[in-house]
Amino acid sequence: MLLELHVKNLALIEKADVEFGEGLNILTGETGAGKSIIIGSVTMALGGKASKDVIRRGADHAYIELIFFVDSKEKKKALMQLGTEPTEEGMVIISRKIMPSRSVSRINDETVTMARLRQITGLLLDIHGQHEHQSLLYKSKHLEILDAYVKAQTQPVKRKIEEEYKNYCKLKERLLSFKTDEDARLREMDFLRFEIQEIENGEVKEGEEEELTLKYRRFAHARRIAEELENARGLLQRDFAAQALRSVEQAAEYDKALEGIRDQLYDAEAILNDASREISSYMGSMEFDEEVFRTTESRLDQIHDLQRKYGNTTQLMLENLEKKKNRLEELENFDAYREKTEKELKEAQDRLERCCAELSKIRKTASRQLVEKIKKGLLDLNFLDVQFDMEFDRLPHFTASGYDEAQFLISTNPGQPVRPLMEVASGGELSRIMLAIKTVLADSDDIPTLIFDEIDTGISGRTAQKVSEKLSYIAKSHQVICITHLPQIAAMADTHFEIHKAASEGSTATSIRRLNREQTVEELARLLGGAKITDTVIQNAREMKELADKTK
Repeated sequence: MLLELHVKNLALIEKADVEFGEGLNILTGETGAGKSIIIGSVTMALGGKASKDVIRRGADHAYIELIFFVDSKEKKKALMQLGTEPTEEGMVIISRKIMPSRSVSRINDETVTMARLRQITGLLLDIHGQHEHQSLLYKSKHLEILDAYVKAQTQPVKRKIEEEYKNYCKLKERLLSFKTDEDARLREMDFLRFEIQEIENGEVKEGEEEELTLKYRRFAHARRIAEELENARGLLQRDFAAQALRSVEQAAEYDKALEGIRDQLYDAEAILNDASREISSYMGSMEFDEEVFRTTESRLDQIHDLQRKYGNTTQLMLENLEKKKNRLEELENFDAYREKTEKELKEAQDRLERCCAELSKIRKTASRQLVEKIKKGLLDLNFLDVQFDMEFDRLPHFTASGYDEAQFLISTNPGQPVRPLMEVASGGELSRIMLAIKTVLADSDDIPTLIFDEIDTGISGRTAQKVSEKLSYIAKSHQVICITHLPQIAAMADTHFEIHKAASEGSTATSIRRLNREQTVEELARLLGGAKITDTVIQNAREMKELADKTK
């Protein structure tokens, strides 16, 4: 579960420290107080988009920290498989520092990539955003939900399909390369032969360019080398080391402590004499052959010209030579290679067909169980007479996820046939459908913490009461964090937080505080009563809280 949230210098929040509890955590506050900033901070910490504009004015960075407690052995094992081990106390600490130029995410003080961060946090928390239910209007989301529900069975098959699909596409592309007329094929063969011959005639060897480049540089700068070596030899011939040695030898006759310096000068004189001889030997062997220089220069030009055409390095050029030989062999044995590719493509297509059929069977079997669970959840959410189903179609082509296309169907009125969600469901209905789906997925996935950002969109009255009861039910087996405007939902809180915005000394800041029982009643009264809160409204709020406690 999510134990703590710490936010600093994020948008309107100067500093906020929240200790969440078990069960249902409710966040309420006036419109514009900053409720969504709290949920937004969690989203950013989990790897969501974060621009420099979220940094509070006057601050050089924003900081978000989430502290999770993990006690499930299965969850710990799953985290360790992803390279993250909870602390001895079972804690997983996730932090993100957002700076103007970049952001840094860490898990237990280890810097991680966004991709790995999302993998790990996906095991710990699921967020239902304000408008996420709108994604139900797209059929692709429906298949995604089904695969998530039964992912233990679908994932191995989907991985296999992805591999087979890549091979299938590669073979299709290769077969297309054989669809050319005879004249074009002959032209390509002639051009390939010319290129192969040009590369082979060049006889470029590995390391040759580097060796010739060093030789060319030595030739090109021979005069400068000779001048500098002559200057060095002249300096060495002045015998400064020998003069220094004689002086120290004389001084050492009077003080034995100087014998160490004398010995160092002996060594220095010997080294300098050796260096002088080496320089003289090098200069004696130096020769500049104009013909050799021009030959070296010409060979380098030839190698560079081949590299410009066929690869920036000798290795790339030789790899391209091998590819061109293979392509020429294909064209010279055109019919045989085409028939071979057609056979391989047919075999790949058959394998892909079998894998897709296996995945489709798994999906269709699982869909019957899924729609029954969602239907039960919808009945709990005040859909009085609802029919819910899932319809499958086959795409006219393969994809990396199989050949299925599926969508949810619903009927909310007796006697009416089921129809696609996008044609029937209102905003409030979509919101409740998504809540029912999230409940089913959470149970099958065992995600410890669920966050709902304004799940009450488009609902009120008796339906709001049903939603509150559903959230309370989910909170018996999960930690739930929910932002709401409705008193029916807020009354069910096990832990209630108020988010408040205030202006002070020309600055606006958002704060959050945990409410006690009496403060919770006052906040419910605000949600019930609007601008003026009377004693009657206070009493109604108290009764609502008492009834919620009995319902739980």
